[in-house]
Amino acid sequence: MATLQGIRTAADHDAVITEIEQAEGYIASICFKTGPPAAVGVELEFTVHLRDDPSLLLDRDRLCRALGDHAPVTLRADSPALPLRHGGRVTLEPGGQVEISSRPHASLAELHAAVGAEIEQLSALLAEAGLVLGETGVDPHRTPRRLLSTPRYDAMEAAFDRRGVSGKIMMCSTAGLQVCLDPGPAAELTQRWAAVHALGPPLLALFANSGRFAGRDTGWASARQQAWRGIDPSRTRQVSTGADPAAAWASYVLDAQLLCIRRPDGAWDAPAGVTFADWIRGALDSKPTYADLDYHISTLFPPVRPRGYLEIRYLDTQPGRAWFAPAAILSALLEDPRTVSRVLELCAPAAGRWVAAAREGMTDPVLARSARAVRELALERLDLPPRLLDDVVEGSTRNG
Repeated sequence: MATLQGIRTAADHDAVITEIEQAEGYIASICFKTGPPAAVGVELEFTVHLRDDPSLLLDRDRLCRALGDHAPVTLRADSPALPLRHGGRVTLEPGGQVEISSRPHASLAELHAAVGAEIEQLSALLAEAGLVLGETGVDPHRTPRRLLSTPRYDAMEAAFDRRGVSGKIMMCSTAGLQVCLDPGPAAELTQRWAAVHALGPPLLALFANSGRFAGRDTGWASARQQAWRGIDPSRTRQVSTGADPAAAWASYVLDAQLLCIRRPDGAWDAPAGVTFADWIRGALDSKPTYADLDYHISTLFPPVRPRGYLEIRYLDTQPGRAWFAPAAILSALLEDPRTVSRVLELCAPAAGRWVAAAREGMTDPVLARSARAVRELALERLDLPPRLLDDVVEGSTRNG
């Protein structure tokens, strides 16, 4: 790994990257903002349905009217995109799935109150238009259909279509629950990075919530993860959990194929098979800028993505108040080095069992043992009011 040379600031993101080492240094400088854990946030995606017939196609204009001035500009170009009452932002996925991106909060209790209120606010807005939020990680009623057309989404669909239908399902029919946590102190980063990945298969099994898709039973506990596994693995596989997480992430970013290339006019399609490293080395007509690198990073979707904080992406969305359980459990399990060490021990038998977790869920005995063990460990560590602890218990025992 190169030293941190060639690092740029926000003021000169238009500077051209001429050497691989410049990109490596820049990525390493921004991916982990280490320090004592101080905040927790969530990003909650939901499919949206007509209340009277959830199998009907979603109408763009109806959704736009329902969201009003909270609508993102991808849906309504002149929208002020106002935040929800506690600062959370509303965005949309290509198929019209609604996402709440919460502000970071200083405690789980604050997160619970703020996000709960924002879900109620969003639900009330949709209800006025006869719409309701879905409760599963994949649309159980409808086949995928894109609601939003942007240069990014057009290029994404074109790139994903080269590998089959999984990309379109992911874009238009899936809904995830992302938990966002601080990386923690620099001295603890390697172990925390390993632990948050080790927790992936057990917690995916514990919270699998997408067995039915487009009117049929899929045979998978998480059809959402089934779709993700069918996408270009250079942007969805797990990042290495070795001794240098920043170097591993830099290699991942540079080795990932381009999904799109921003242009002032015309399509954003990228040539097949060209990686960002190839672009730096001259594979295209012009060299990339640091702004291009930032945008490329936004098109990568590993199970855990470092964005200064840890964006944990492997969970299906949950029904009702159950979103709080995985957020609380992950927060508790990464609280201190002793707990993290215990997590690694408990998850070791389930190492790498991503496919089994998505297909079998809690019916896989190895995953079930690890999942129940880390849940109990988290419950021992959580210091919450009884009613919030009840939400964690209820939300984490639906699958066994």
